[in-house]
Amino acid sequence: MAATNFKTENNTFRKLIGNGLSYRIPRFQRDYSWTDEEWEDLWQDLLGTLQPDGEPAHYLGYLVLQSPDDKTFEVIDGQQRLTTVTIVILAILKHLQRLVEAGKEPADNARRITQIRQTYIGYLDPVTLVSRPKLILNRNNNSYFQDYLVPLGHLPKRNFRASEHLLRKAFEWFDRHIGEVLKQDTGDQGRRLAQLAEDLTDRLFFTVITVTDELNAYKVFETLNARGVRLSATDLLKNYLFSVLDRRNDENGHELRNENDHELRSLEGRWEAMVGRLGAESFPDFLRMHWNSRRPFARQAELFKTIRGQVKTREAVFQLLRDMEQDLDTYLGLSSPEASDWSRELKTLVGTLRTFNVRQPFPLLLAARRQFADTEFVRLVRACVVISLRYNIICSYSPAEQERTYNAVAERIARGEILGLGAALAAMTGVYPNDAAFRAAFTDKTIRTTQSRNNRVVRFILCALERHLVPDHDYDFTSDTFTLEHVLPQNPETGWDGFTDEEAEALVYRLGNLTLMQAGANRDLGNAPYPVKRAAYASSGFAITRRLAQEYAEWTPERIAARQVWMANQATSIWRIAQLA
Repeated sequence: MAATNFKTENNTFRKLIGNGLSYRIPRFQRDYSWTDEEWEDLWQDLLGTLQPDGEPAHYLGYLVLQSPDDKTFEVIDGQQRLTTVTIVILAILKHLQRLVEAGKEPADNARRITQIRQTYIGYLDPVTLVSRPKLILNRNNNSYFQDYLVPLGHLPKRNFRASEHLLRKAFEWFDRHIGEVLKQDTGDQGRRLAQLAEDLTDRLFFTVITVTDELNAYKVFETLNARGVRLSATDLLKNYLFSVLDRRNDENGHELRNENDHELRSLEGRWEAMVGRLGAESFPDFLRMHWNSRRPFARQAELFKTIRGQVKTREAVFQLLRDMEQDLDTYLGLSSPEASDWSRELKTLVGTLRTFNVRQPFPLLLAARRQFADTEFVRLVRACVVISLRYNIICSYSPAEQERTYNAVAERIARGEILGLGAALAAMTGVYPNDAAFRAAFTDKTIRTTQSRNNRVVRFILCALERHLVPDHDYDFTSDTFTLEHVLPQNPETGWDGFTDEEAEALVYRLGNLTLMQAGANRDLGNAPYPVKRAAYASSGFAITRRLAQEYAEWTPERIAARQVWMANQATSIWRIAQLA
């Protein structure tokens, strides 16, 4: 990002908004959503700076602004904080207004109202009471804000949006708490209120990041490590897409009529419905998977630039939304298979990908779901499970090449070049480790089962080996009725002198040292020496564990290696795609 397109500085609220500049929240930005929990936090932080021994200032975090001219700024991130602090100023003005109405130093307090309003709120025409505001909210909130809150008049309560009620409640909350502060002060209340406004604007400060366009703003969101960043990046993309269709506001922030307004409302509803079903945090991931299932590969950091370069017309925006809606159910099924209406087999396969924590195939599976018959789609998911076990879990190859390969196949499916499962598998040869590579990697594989995901992965592998030995033994690897048994214990005590400390540490999590036992039996064995364990293994209900007892009279580093070679040979037969072998 060029330095001329990116500026960072720390600013107090006074310097930020009391300098003749104006700020506009994009029309399709999220509505106001803070509640009493956030209001209380802000108020306590502010009060903390007012104590004699309190902090001299309070940091409000990042504020991301976009401006081409350093005069008018769009608030890309930080709108909730900026709006709320402005509401606090309005509540202070309301108290000053009451003092004037009560005849308490009316001339001085009227001057205070004028000065504070012009500095932080904007010019208010004394005849029409129409505001020329410093802060313009989004299209759902601005009318209530400018028409009712800014003039400090009556606040109606009926037939408004939930976010407009929150604006009113925020004003009432701070109005009430400011009143409680005044009760504790028997001096000049007008002076006290003016001082509160000064303290508020001087002691609350932001790190302000100013960028020149949406692309640089998106890059900020991709690099900032802050809570809420991904949600803001989603909002930024939404703002861009809808700006392609949007008409402008007049200079006062009021909406201009447009014959396409009903389309904008419809599209906004559809967008919010998608975000609601996905959850805001998942939306960027869904968007990238969707995009890569139809087009050339785009990294997350490049996605906004890519979309902005290709979605420039009204027709393109509509098409993007339709395509996203088409892929939404499939993505949700891949992310949360148990909540889908898919078959039990398909849910199990997709659940296995979740166990592996593998998402690289998602663009491919989105594309295939649109084009393939149900039976071929299930077979493709099964192939992805096999590839994931070989490539990601056992061989631990880099997922970058795999992701690009899946994307290339997805793109060809989307273009109609690949019409069925056979052609798709043929195009995936590069991410299928051959038998020799897989067998060698399996033979040496160590998986630390102290991590819950790794524990589930090993249970999955061992249950598959059990089923390979005895096809009728189809155990659910997530069941609580059995557990992993470490033959060489994780904390070996008496009876394990055949292993040096270095050998024990290196071998305890080798696959050859792991087997299955009923949960109660596993607890009873604990750290017992191998002869005691072997007797229990011999009567186990698991064939893989009985075999261990039958094959190995003692347990040594060499026996662990030998058993793992046997396991590798079985695994090569179990997880195999004949077309790619």
